[in-house]
Amino acid sequence: MTDLQDFATMRKRAVEALIDEGILRSPQVIAAMMKVPREEFLPAESKSDAYADAPLSIGFGQTTSALHMTAMFCEHSEMRAGQSVLEVGGGCGYMSAVYAEVVAPSDDAKDKWGHVWSAEIISELAQIGKTNLKRLGYAQRVTFQCVDASGGLENEGPFDIIIVASAAPDIPSELVNQLKTEGVLIIPVGEPYVYQELLRIRRKSDGTIKHDSLGGVAFVPMKGRHGWAK
Repeated sequence: MTDLQDFATMRKRAVEALIDEGILRSPQVIAAMMKVPREEFLPAESKSDAYADAPLSIGFGQTTSALHMTAMFCEHSEMRAGQSVLEVGGGCGYMSAVYAEVVAPSDDAKDKWGHVWSAEIISELAQIGKTNLKRLGYAQRVTFQCVDASGGLENEGPFDIIIVASAAPDIPSELVNQLKTEGVLIIPVGEPYVYQELLRIRRKSDGTIKHDSLGGVAFVPMKGRHGWAK
């Protein structure tokens, strides 16, 4: 069985590799990924692979994204302390915790904290994610709920950042409408399980919407009203 010291060593090596590859750049994101114990969010059969830079099964036909993708979501959204984040597809809660460590670092003054709203549509997985976050001390910084957020969160927002961790058929206008001015939406768009395009959408101060391509990816299909599986 891998012990805590081994996991800490593997975490450090994994983060250093992402820095060497130029994927991780921001000191705040580096600190967050150094701190959050990915192994604590995984089912028993996946724990030994916690710091492999690959998507890992979390049950119910779902995965938690590869480490480099977690880093890319943070870096390309320009995530920083004090921001509000909506995560569509919270899964096991690992990425929610990383985002929380960036926008609401535990050693920061609470009046400067941002917050993470995380939505998971699969009820069993939502319970696992919520339990993980509570057990590891993130309940005050992450609101984790079982809801279809493919069209945003009713009565919440607008958000500085919206991150979608599953492939959508197209860009839901409802998500764009929940962005603050200069807010960023990152979402994979394309057919399930094959090549998709990772898009960054920014809501500009003049009311225009700017689109950037961040390259090809492969995600599980989005579920819900605006997804592939209704």
